[in-house]
Amino acid sequence: MVGQTPGAGLHNDGVTDLDALTLKGPPEFTIRRASIEDAPGIVAVLQHVTAERVYSAIDRAWTVDEQRLYIESRSVREATYVAVDRSGQVVGYQCLDLHAPLLTTMAHVGELGTWLKSEWRRRGVGHALFRETAAFARSNGYRKLVIQVRASNTAGRSFYAGLGFVECGRLTRQVVIDGQEDDEIIMEFFL
Repeated sequence: MVGQTPGAGLHNDGVTDLDALTLKGPPEFTIRRASIEDAPGIVAVLQHVTAERVYSAIDRAWTVDEQRLYIESRSVREATYVAVDRSGQVVGYQCLDLHAPLLTTMAHVGELGTWLKSEWRRRGVGHALFRETAAFARSNGYRKLVIQVRASNTAGRSFYAGLGFVECGRLTRQVVIDGQEDDEIIMEFFL
């Protein structure tokens, strides 16, 4: 089980002190870079999240073939990390994409997305994914990450705020799922 060490928290640079997490027994999950072989597991996670109809602006999961094409199409500066449980099942993932691939003036900005199966939330998985993604981003010249979070997704907004993201804008009535409108909150993080 992953547990928080007393006094662990944010450093001045906004990065959570993930090294302060302590493990008791073997880890429940591992984090690694995704490959096309992970496409079925990634799709299963996204199917789980989109079925909840609450946490994402995405209303349907891609097919396995679409996910494979997406993974193959990534530039060397883009990455997906997966969280895998002891049995090898993908339980969550995080993507880093270029914010504006055709604009060199924004080459330092990345877009982030995080998806976790509900039973793996609040267990350190999102933090561990972010640690790997942020390290990759820093080593690939990113200086800023942005995320759009549905306004009604207070748990997601709290998660990102805990990582050091700050709200910097709102897109009004940006998402319509099942006939219900929702705003998206733009949050940013400087590496």
